[in-house]
Amino acid sequence: MTIQQLKYIIALDRCRHFAQAAEECNISQPTLSTMIQKLEEEIGVPLFDRSKQPVEPTAVGKQVIRQATKALKEIEVIGEIVKSESEKLTGKLSIGILPTVSPCLTPEFIHLFTANYPAIELTITETRPQVAIEKLRAGEIDVAILATPLRTDDLLEIPLYHEPFVAYFAAGSPEIETAAMLDSPPNEKLWVLHESHCERHPIFGFCKRNEEYNRIYEAGSIDTLIRIVDTNGGYTVIPAWHVQFMQPWQKENVRPFDNDKAQREISMVIRHDYVKEGLLNAIAETAKKIIPAEMLDNYLKNYKIRL
Repeated sequence: MTIQQLKYIIALDRCRHFAQAAEECNISQPTLSTMIQKLEEEIGVPLFDRSKQPVEPTAVGKQVIRQATKALKEIEVIGEIVKSESEKLTGKLSIGILPTVSPCLTPEFIHLFTANYPAIELTITETRPQVAIEKLRAGEIDVAILATPLRTDDLLEIPLYHEPFVAYFAAGSPEIETAAMLDSPPNEKLWVLHESHCERHPIFGFCKRNEEYNRIYEAGSIDTLIRIVDTNGGYTVIPAWHVQFMQPWQKENVRPFDNDKAQREISMVIRHDYVKEGLLNAIAETAKKIIPAEMLDNYLKNYKIRL
């Protein structure tokens, strides 16, 4: 039994297709099939039911794959221990980030991270939540920076910061001085983002309550959403950190909510088998220099990340 054989059965379980698993492992399909078959012969039980399409692990195979996953994680931990002793982070780091977070975090993050960790090959991609989750599960990205909680069992969430929401009104809007907005928001011309914070956070139940009045902009740009409000009237709900990008006259049309629960949590999201603790702390330490101190997660302020 070899480490490579363990990697092969995990890949086949993930892909459920020999050709796709072989491509993922960067080997030929016959090689993958032969190595898995040799492992099955060695332990004396079939790990996969090849009569089914897509191929499925047997009952014993599921147990073996589960243990193989744990074993490989422990092996990776050994490598991370060695790396931490050298105090030099190297390798590749791929991050997926929400379009509504990226304008505030990404520009300065790239500048600071590449300066402090020049040996790391950094890639950042703006992506919608579900796409980022799929890429995480497929191993196409290492970390996703998303609004949480996601309510998934197979991913680990590490909070970075907690950001209040604010309301932005069109200039001269009669509702701009509405009291207790969270409990009694205006009923008309509420503009929200598709797959937005309104849809993902129960505190904004009014987004769905007045569906006949909602205008849905199916993209991820808060700047465009603000311009829609300026041109068409009404109001929208945006993350407070984005207010810094507004024109002075636009900032006059921003109003806070009267409830401190009107906020979103932004977290680093990883797979449970991710072991590169050093890279996660590099992300966190860089982000802490950018995120407003009052928004930082309390744990992140005081402790390093431990997996």
